[in-house]
Amino acid sequence: MEPIDDDEPLDSPADSLALIARERANLVRDIAPDPRWMYWPWGFAWLFGFGLLFLRFGPDGRVFVDLPAWLPLTVLALLLITAGVITGVVGARSALQTRGPSSRQGLMYGLTWSIAFFGLSTLFAQFGDLLPDEKAALLWAGGMVALAGALHMAGGAIWNDRQLFILGAWTSLTNVAGIFAGPGWHSLIVATAGGGGMLLFGLVGRPRSR
Repeated sequence: MEPIDDDEPLDSPADSLALIARERANLVRDIAPDPRWMYWPWGFAWLFGFGLLFLRFGPDGRVFVDLPAWLPLTVLALLLITAGVITGVVGARSALQTRGPSSRQGLMYGLTWSIAFFGLSTLFAQFGDLLPDEKAALLWAGGMVALAGALHMAGGAIWNDRQLFILGAWTSLTNVAGIFAGPGWHSLIVATAGGGGMLLFGLVGRPRSR
């Protein structure tokens, strides 16, 4: 039987190492979740959710679109829950293909998100009523976005993922700019720069994963 290409011996140890590196990279790409499914649900949630907040609760109390006061917050909450479910399912399917420390790291990192947001929500609920409505809304939005940015940077450090770290840093800087701009403007900046940044990172990460 004539040998096929895969059966032919390699010319040197360097070729063997290169082959191992290529196969390892192919395996990582095969089991890693599609960045679009990890970034885009959150990007669209921020874009539309915070966008509605800006249209209803604009700067200096302006109302650009006369929506019921409860609608933007409800839409934002539903979009964030949906994004969490989508990324959770995608991440879980990827984790099923791995075992060992990496799988445990992913599980602990996911639990960190849930526990951290629950703890911060509990804290804000205790003190939010002491502030004017605009300041309370900025406290909630700014605090949650700050936590998201910090956790993204922590995830980038854990997995040595430069793109994830840069996204976290961008999210944090965007949030700070929005806080300095004030209520109303914060929603617009987070919707466009924050949500748009996630959409862009999902798009940029796709060729790398392929």
